[in-house]
Amino acid sequence: MIKIVLLFLLPLSIYASKILSYNIYDRSDRADVMITFDVPYEGTIKKSATSSKIIIKLQNASIESSKLKQISSNYINTLAITPLTNYVQIVASISNGVILQVSKTSDAYGLRLRFKKGTTKNNTTKPTLASSQQTSQLSHLPTKKNNDMTQSYYIVIAILIVGIIILFVIKKKITNKHPLNKQKESLDKNKVALESISNSDGSVSIRFQKNIDDKNSVVMLDFMNQSYLVMMGSNNVLLDRFSDDKPASQEEFNVILQDHQEMLDNFLSNKDSENEPKAKTYSQKASTISYDV
Repeated sequence: MIKIVLLFLLPLSIYASKILSYNIYDRSDRADVMITFDVPYEGTIKKSATSSKIIIKLQNASIESSKLKQISSNYINTLAITPLTNYVQIVASISNGVILQVSKTSDAYGLRLRFKKGTTKNNTTKPTLASSQQTSQLSHLPTKKNNDMTQSYYIVIAILIVGIIILFVIKKKITNKHPLNKQKESLDKNKVALESISNSDGSVSIRFQKNIDDKNSVVMLDFMNQSYLVMMGSNNVLLDRFSDDKPASQEEFNVILQDHQEMLDNFLSNKDSENEPKAKTYSQKASTISYDV
């Protein structure tokens, strides 16, 4: 009898989406929790709420261990993520009047939990009805599938590889030049290469760029509705991808660089390794992001 039950439960464990990371973005008008999965999330989302907390159940999802985060926000006080049988439970301790909006990224690799102040109309008279309606809507939340976005992602990777080849050719041509000008010209060539990539397709543009040392720089490329954080120079690596909460100022871009400082240091320290990969797929990149606990 036990073996039969295990046979029925085995497919559920195989196709469950695993939570690789979560990040919290606190803004003046909202607080967002971005969750990243190793495969597109196809499960059902259920929600229940009281005046002080919101409980979200992610069916057919898993996480390695429980997480508890204290948050200094006007919208969330604490966030607890707990793995249970066949689902993951997320409990958010909220401020009074806060509501939750849930949405997936177009490729279903990400899930956004948005906490913000709700309208006070009818809150005191029909709180149970509103919560029931929201729960019903979330339980039938569809999973978006967009093959065109996946193809666009690979197009960007191909463009980056072409940029890498251009950088190697430029580096080879300047090896015989004066050593005092070599480092400056290498950075200039990186910029020219990036601009040539941008001009090769009107849909690709450079949002921000910053030099991190004499030979390497970090740029943020915009392609369609996605932004890509890329390190170019001695190493050429795709660091991260953003669908929402793209930086709108240099200060926000600098904050993102600080969040990825450990990753940048690791790549720079291993820049002489012959086996260093030139680019990573999105799933491989996401697995290197540590949990924010």
